[in-house]
Amino acid sequence: MGKYDMSAIATPTRSDRLSLARELAEARARTFQLLTPVSSEDLRRQHDPLMSPLLWDLGHIAYFEELWLTRNLDGPIEFVEMPGLFNPFENPRSTRGTLPLPDLARCREIMDEIRRRVLQKLDDADLSSDNPLLLDGYVYRMVLQHEYQHNETMLQTLQLKQGTPYSPAERWATPAPALEVAPGAMVRFPGGIVPIGTEDRSAAYDNERPVHSVELTPFWIDVTPVTNGDFATFVDDGGYSRREYWSDAGWAWLQESGATAPKYWIRSESGWITRSMDQTGPLSPTHPVCHVCYYEAEAYSRAVGKRLPTELEWEAAASWDPKTNTKNAFPWGNRPASRSLANLDQLTFSTAPIGSYPENVSAIGCYGMIGDVWEWTSSDFGPYPGFEAFPYPEYSEPFFGTEYKVLRGGSWATRPGAIRNSFRNWDYPIRRQIFSGFRCARDA
Repeated sequence: MGKYDMSAIATPTRSDRLSLARELAEARARTFQLLTPVSSEDLRRQHDPLMSPLLWDLGHIAYFEELWLTRNLDGPIEFVEMPGLFNPFENPRSTRGTLPLPDLARCREIMDEIRRRVLQKLDDADLSSDNPLLLDGYVYRMVLQHEYQHNETMLQTLQLKQGTPYSPAERWATPAPALEVAPGAMVRFPGGIVPIGTEDRSAAYDNERPVHSVELTPFWIDVTPVTNGDFATFVDDGGYSRREYWSDAGWAWLQESGATAPKYWIRSESGWITRSMDQTGPLSPTHPVCHVCYYEAEAYSRAVGKRLPTELEWEAAASWDPKTNTKNAFPWGNRPASRSLANLDQLTFSTAPIGSYPENVSAIGCYGMIGDVWEWTSSDFGPYPGFEAFPYPEYSEPFFGTEYKVLRGGSWATRPGAIRNSFRNWDYPIRRQIFSGFRCARDA
């Protein structure tokens, strides 16, 4: 088996109490920044059956924090102790609009009161403890990532918002493209034995562990995600009506949904128009395609004589340097993710043109594997060999099986603290409200 640098897998630095308190405060500030422009009525409304009312997200964030940063630090680890109102297993998304949710002012009071108790306990927390919840601040980073992930879910809701489109309080510009990539270019991964996953215990979720070796045959993978321009060609060539491109499940979804293009695409006399929050305009051909489901990605791949990568191939292409036999935490190396390195952290409120982040290139030459759009893979979501649920089985185990497909890489709506090469997202293959795109692969 080839050698690889295990130290390159663990990405966070050792935590201290002051930095964790600052990160908790920053996460909460961002949550409320996103909601500043939203009316009381729209906070309470269920804008789509797939999504929770925004007030439910706030309450769930609050009580998840209380459970893990107060009660579970002193007693047996429980998840089912979350209040019934905000327990996701007791209240499916489709029913949450009928719940007697507290208003925004009351949510703030609840969140502030819980945070005071959390910070009091943090003052005495031993982050070098043998307790795996506390060691290196793991449980605090888990709670931070939980809030970050709900921010992205809230942004899905805001994109689906009924009535007047959501207009953010602040919007960042994306940099001008500085890296040229040949259209349709692919790079070859040489295959071999590659480490997948991580041994990090300071931030990574249980489904990312343990590191295990897999043997991959050589394959080719797209240098960039599939662009709007590429996908528009597929649509305009009748891709949504050609049965030969679609799997049986994909064709059944297509007939039921009536889809004729990605979500939020509108055909006009002058061409395709698309919308991201309150910004509507002509389709930008050099941006990654977004809001496509797994079946659309699968059909496009088949139409161009390719396929979707497996999640193992995706992670290998993002993390492995075949020349040095080292595994990187991010495509660009081991520097922590930031909005200067990739289109992350939410406030661009859109994808960016391909080539806008020239450092966001993996060792084998793939651009943009972190940020912009989550990328569908062909893999079902399941446990790695040697998987152990921690700290609670409800995060991963209920979702293992053939119902969910794995997505990788994060999107513009992902916070930097909630993404890395080993991070595994999953969703139903019919979902399009997520900020999802894809890149293609083929056998070598």
